[in-house]
Amino acid sequence: MRPTIKSKPAIININKNSLLLAPMLWMLLSAGILALSGCAANKHLNNDPMTIASDTNALAEADKESVLKPEFIYRYLVGEIAGQRGDIGTSGAIFYDLARTERDARLAERAAKIAAYGNISNLAVPAIQLWAELDPDSTEAQQAMTEMLIATGKLDETRPYLSKLLSKEETRASGFLYLNTLLNRSPDKAAVLELVQFLAQPYPESAEAQFAIAQSAWIANKDEIALTAINKAGKLRAGWDIAALLKGQILYRKSPQAAIDYYYEFLKSHPQSNEVRINLAKLLVNQKQFEAAKKEYPLIIEQSKNSSPKNTADVTAVVGLLSYQSADYISAQNYFQQALAMDFKDADQLYLYMGQTSEKLDQNEAAADWYKKIALGPRYLEAQLSLANLVARTQSADKAIDILDELADLNTEQQIIVIQAQASILVRAKRDQEAFDLLEKAVKNLPNTPELVYDYALAAERIKKFDLMESELRRAIAEKPDFAAAYNALGYSYADRNIKLNEAIKLIEKALELSPNDHYMLDSLGWAHFRKGNLDKAIQYLQDAYNINPDPEIAAHLGEVLWHKGQHEQAKKIWNDAISVHPDNEVLITTANKFKS
Repeated sequence: MRPTIKSKPAIININKNSLLLAPMLWMLLSAGILALSGCAANKHLNNDPMTIASDTNALAEADKESVLKPEFIYRYLVGEIAGQRGDIGTSGAIFYDLARTERDARLAERAAKIAAYGNISNLAVPAIQLWAELDPDSTEAQQAMTEMLIATGKLDETRPYLSKLLSKEETRASGFLYLNTLLNRSPDKAAVLELVQFLAQPYPESAEAQFAIAQSAWIANKDEIALTAINKAGKLRAGWDIAALLKGQILYRKSPQAAIDYYYEFLKSHPQSNEVRINLAKLLVNQKQFEAAKKEYPLIIEQSKNSSPKNTADVTAVVGLLSYQSADYISAQNYFQQALAMDFKDADQLYLYMGQTSEKLDQNEAAADWYKKIALGPRYLEAQLSLANLVARTQSADKAIDILDELADLNTEQQIIVIQAQASILVRAKRDQEAFDLLEKAVKNLPNTPELVYDYALAAERIKKFDLMESELRRAIAEKPDFAAAYNALGYSYADRNIKLNEAIKLIEKALELSPNDHYMLDSLGWAHFRKGNLDKAIQYLQDAYNINPDPEIAAHLGEVLWHKGQHEQAKKIWNDAISVHPDNEVLITTANKFKS
């Protein structure tokens, strides 16, 4: 409620602490998550401001006899009323000025939180600095100060604040575990590693400190340092799941099999470590060792029963997904059904999975029924898109487009998604001009996103409007400089048309830099080198792409390069193997027929 302004004598005798507890602005601040882009201290500025009341009780006793100056009370109330009226900038500035003149940490904290709520970075920075200065024992203030320094690129200046935070034994372990999350905003990963090593130095017997070093070293691509530190952490705290998971990640970068072998070894001594076993299963599926993965599933589910029913349902759904990724669709269906029977928290998500699994088993009517079970809500649009794609595949493109046309109350982002889906349906139906016309209308009438521009560019390429395709892809790249797919599409188009090959290679290499080990981009790079006549390099990249994903068009490219290299029998085998799995792929069939002898 609004504070009541009484007669002058009553105001003069108001205690300072009672003013600090005026509720309206605190309620305003607690109404939403505080966002502080300028100093990124939102994690420590989003507490319910009413908690200040409990923190000031002791001070209230000490201040009972104090009498405030009328000027302070007037300025305080002006700041309070400004906040109530939504003038956050004025309110924050007044409380900051009061904090400076009164040297009161509570006022500084309030100014910092007001500035954070209003996203007023030029006020938040000095307010947080003042808060940390006036309340050096406040963990919240020190953390906010640290985050501000990190976000403003002053990593070295965080050392005294972080050292102080980590000096408290009762919070040291959690502090080290949180450290890399806190420092993740800094782009200088080598400097982060150096800072973490400095902070960990006084605590050589802390497993969490060694873990923090290992994590920062791994992020900085210093795997040897990471392995040394994580091995120390493992010795200091045997059987620690988190350390084992990180060690697996570090080893994976060297060799996926090394990570798999390590997880097996760890589980021999610690068979109850279900998180490690789940990650082992994921790795096995990723490496296409499906039978080995399948052996882990019963153990994973059995061990999950030692925890809450909710966790068992979650784990069962994860095993269902792993089965799906292993192409064991019947098992996936069974696991999803079990998770549903356990009241899995997001039934609509499982309905989607059941629909997708039913499609894989050619149970198309059942798939449609699963998609239709999903009511209005977060999953509804995805369900309708899946249903439309199913109808396009089993009935007609027009019926599928009609389903999407009937969707109502879409925001702009959702409208774009629907248009992209409709264009994709038309492309699959070989109605390229219609797809282009639809996307052209969208880029003229809707706010453009790089993704929409990208789709429009590819539609232009399909109807041979190469100049338009190139200009639109360059526009998408300009709007989103880390858009790997756009670099790849432009580079591949040049390579496929056998033009600008040097630029094509540079574009695709940039795409791979942004998205390492992407099989489509490796395929593009191999194709560009083939066009340049670099057959050995072409085979290397195409073979890498094919090993990651035996896509039919990658098989077509790899076979063609092998043929030109004189390895005819190997080329035929690649084509025949791919045709047995993808008998209707036109690119593959055309390529194989072209070289029949």
